Amino acid sequence: MNWQTLSTNSPYKTAVAIQEALQQGRIAEAGSGLEELIDALSKSEKRALKSQLVRLMLHIIRWHSQPERRSLSWVASIEDARDEIGDIREETPSLNAQVIDDLWTKAFVIAKRNAEAEIGKRSSVEGLTWQDVFETVYALDRQ
Repeated sequence: MNWQTLSTNSPYKTAVAIQEALQQGRIAEAGSGLEELIDALSKSEKRALKSQLVRLMLHIIRWHSQPERRSLSWVASIEDARDEIGDIREETPSLNAQVIDDLWTKAFVIAKRNAEAEIGKRSSVEGLTWQDVFETVYALDRQ
């Protein structure tokens, strides 16, 4: 059985095939399947983390690049992406700050490219810090 292909295409079918292998006493084969399944799930969670990091950075870049267009939906998107990243990290503790740091540069490049496409001009934002992304409070000034 090609565990790598199966686990990439369907984690559920992989789990069922592992269960069947165990029931038939094919322990070594089930172990191989389990290793591939764990690897595939880890990659999937890492992709989800990167996606949310890009989304978060994109909104922050837009926040800095278009102050006149700031809205409550931008604030909500920033907070939602932060919550999603928190949930991913809680569910998968191995996706720690070091993993985020490893994804940082690539995520920023993608976020900046996408933000510039959305705003139709180059952004002056040259980088974001951990504080910019995870700690700064983004809110509309209401008077």
